[in-house]
Amino acid sequence: MPQDFEASLCQPTTSVPAPTPAPSNSSCSSYTEAQHLAVVGIMFTAQTLLGVGAVPIQPFGISYIDDFAHNSNSPLYLGILFAVTMMGPGLAYGLGGLMLRLYVDIDRMPEGGISLTSKDPRWVGAWWLGFLVSAGAVALAAVPYFFFPREMPKEKHELRFRQRALAAAASSVSKGEDSPAEQNPGESQEKQDGLTQIAPDLTVIQFIKVFPRVLLRTLRHPIFLLVVLSQVCMSSTVAGMATFLPKFLERQFSVTASYANLLIGCLSIPSAIVGIVVGGILVKRFHLGPMRCGALCLLGALFCLLLSLPLFFMGCSTHEIAGITRQPGNLPGPDLFPACTEPCSCPLDDFNPVCDPRTHVEYLTPCQAGCTGRLVQEALDKSQVFYTNCSCVVGGGPVPAGACDSACSHLVLPFMLLVSLGAALASLTHTPSFILILRGVKKEDKTLAVGIQFMLLRVLAWMPSPVLHGSAIDTTCVHWAQSCGRRAVCRYYDHDLLRNRFVGLQFFFKMGSLACFALILVILRQQDKEEGTQVTVSTSGLQQQLLASGPGKKPEESRV
Repeated sequence: MPQDFEASLCQPTTSVPAPTPAPSNSSCSSYTEAQHLAVVGIMFTAQTLLGVGAVPIQPFGISYIDDFAHNSNSPLYLGILFAVTMMGPGLAYGLGGLMLRLYVDIDRMPEGGISLTSKDPRWVGAWWLGFLVSAGAVALAAVPYFFFPREMPKEKHELRFRQRALAAAASSVSKGEDSPAEQNPGESQEKQDGLTQIAPDLTVIQFIKVFPRVLLRTLRHPIFLLVVLSQVCMSSTVAGMATFLPKFLERQFSVTASYANLLIGCLSIPSAIVGIVVGGILVKRFHLGPMRCGALCLLGALFCLLLSLPLFFMGCSTHEIAGITRQPGNLPGPDLFPACTEPCSCPLDDFNPVCDPRTHVEYLTPCQAGCTGRLVQEALDKSQVFYTNCSCVVGGGPVPAGACDSACSHLVLPFMLLVSLGAALASLTHTPSFILILRGVKKEDKTLAVGIQFMLLRVLAWMPSPVLHGSAIDTTCVHWAQSCGRRAVCRYYDHDLLRNRFVGLQFFFKMGSLACFALILVILRQQDKEEGTQVTVSTSGLQQQLLASGPGKKPEESRV
């Protein structure tokens, strides 16, 4: 509002009104803080409900597909599931980018609008509007689940394949008499299927008794444990990126929040979707076994790590901020004019930045630049505010309102292209790593193993990773705003430290994922060698049995 802009001008000490005591319902009152906590509680409850509602899709949907699809089709179906799941965040980033162009209080805007632009650091977009749209879409998408059959029919050729395999296995162990499978294949099939239906038939009490044993057995599986650890590292990278990449782009390259969200939604998310689908197609097309799946995961993680190296050097240092940071060899206004703000009474907690475009020096308020006048230039689509008669600026101004632009804003697209390529290569490992789990654990443990995997991902990656990234970013702050006598939002960061610590954390997690995939490959090779040795020993034993039995006798057991 106009009075807000007037209040941040340089005013003589005598003309500043005495501060009035804060009313009981001010922003620092205990009542307001309790209201804020209640809103946070509502947000936490909503996120919990979202997590519960996602369970039928992932993890249960993964086991559901693998149970009822043909073995050769399962990787492709899983790849499609993961890719479609990734489309949600992509659409959400795009939708969020559009919503953030609207001011947060769209229902309470004054008649003439406001004099803030989306590039102003004080701009807050309509973050809440996207929740209403997406919540309505989720409610509609949930309706078809009511019409699912109680049990999904298996793919026809998969059912025939399993029946033939069962009959072959039964006949191979028979000793000259008809096997039960040949006499009544339906009954044998029921028995076989019964083994895989143990978990669903358990009561809650029985499940609680069985769960620790199954959990221990699953966690002792080396391949399962290493795949989950590698996915924890990769998910930690994704969680950090999803939470803080828009903020990083805003600070490092001086882009608006809406543009940062659009870049992520249009580049990174589609690249990740392509990577997931390609991974599923490769597994299906080349019938990749565990060893080749492990090699594919290792290559994807390695190239993703290599693409992270240039990101350390794509950025520039923080521009000069009067009274906070200083560039070597450059003298800001207050140093050139030492007493320029003496006649002013500048409030300490005010924030209305202005930028001197000639020296690229930023001031927290027009008052700190010594400005006494304000000028508004009207344009067709927006108005631009300038401040005049600035005693700390060479020539007296005018200086435009708003923060100074980054000197390396042209690097935002190359940066995002490298991030997107890395996302595609990291996503290439998604489907093969799930196949390693689904093919490695026992069939009756499959659903529980995937559930344990998702639980560990939530607990070890999606919960702590944003906290780690946020803490690392906070350590790079050079100027904190104060609110109610406490530290509030960070106004300015050391851009070099911010880049090195943010990208460095990403690099650390990618290194962990690469190490896990390397260990998986070593273990799989060792298992292959041991299996080869066992086959050789069994074959030599069979040959000796054939020689000892003579030409007229057959061995009792000739199956290797």
